[in-house]
Amino acid sequence: MKMAAFGRISQALYRSSLTQTRRQLSAAAHAEEHQATRTWKILTFVVALPGVAVCMLNMYLKMQHHHHEQPEFTPYSHLRIRSKRFPWGDGNKSLFHNPHYNALPDGYEEDEH
Repeated sequence: MKMAAFGRISQALYRSSLTQTRRQLSAAAHAEEHQATRTWKILTFVVALPGVAVCMLNMYLKMQHHHHEQPEFTPYSHLRIRSKRFPWGDGNKSLFHNPHYNALPDGYEEDEH
């Protein structure tokens, strides 16, 4: 009888210690997860966003000093083919047409500059 009671008590203590161990491991995993999230959040605000801002500023400043000349127009027969008119404007210009960079089938448009 004493052995049975001792067995039940030892099993109850064993289950209690297992439950406690699982809780501690779960809490440790949660703390590690929280720390990893916090690290990535700090890296995002301290490294990534300022890095993107510096790159944007660099490109903006380079474009302010860059003067692009139009290349000489060569009327290749396989480029700028218009088999059907575009459904907007005069039908000859693409939707994102830039008169400085995009030539029409018969050459560049005259710049107003």
